Amino acid sequence: MHLAKLTAIATVLSGAGCLSLADRAEAGEWGCEVLLCASSSNPSWRGVPACHPPMHRLISAMRGWGFSWPTCPEAGTGRPGYEVYDDCPAGWSIGYSDQDHGGGQPDLCVQVRNTCPPGFGGRDDCQQTVTMPRPVREEPYYFDIRHHDGSLTRHWFNLRR
Repeated sequence: MHLAKLTAIATVLSGAGCLSLADRAEAGEWGCEVLLCASSSNPSWRGVPACHPPMHRLISAMRGWGFSWPTCPEAGTGRPGYEVYDDCPAGWSIGYSDQDHGGGQPDLCVQVRNTCPPGFGGRDDCQQTVTMPRPVREEPYYFDIRHHDGSLTRHWFNLRR
C-alpha cells in the first residue's frame, strides 16, 4: 500500500513537471514573439498584423496580478527596460520635482543662466535657474539586444494599441 501511494505521488509530480516544462516552453515562444514584435521599428508592431495577438496578450496579461514578463532565453534578453523621460536638450541638466518631500521624479530639465549685463562677469547674484518639464518618451520600453561581436542595439517600443 505504501509503495502504491509513493508511485501515485511520483506520477502526479512527474506530470506536473511536464506541464511546467510545457508552460515554460510556451512562455519562451511567446517571449520570443514579443521580442520580435517589440523590436519591429518600420513599421512598429502595430503595423504588423501577425504581432497583434502576442502583443495584445501581453498588454492584457500586464493588468493581471503577479504578472511576469515573458522572456526569450534564446535571445539572451530578460524583461525590457523602462524609461519614461527622454534626454534634456543640449545645455540643460536633469532636475527633480518634489525633492522637499523626500523623493522626486527626474521630470525636469534645469538650466542656470547668467543674467548679468556684459562686463559684470559671472556673479552669483546674477544667476537665474530656469526649469521646464522633461520630455516624455513616445516609446518608453526598450530591449537591449547583444550581437555576436558584443555590441548592443537598443530597440525602443511602446505598448499603446
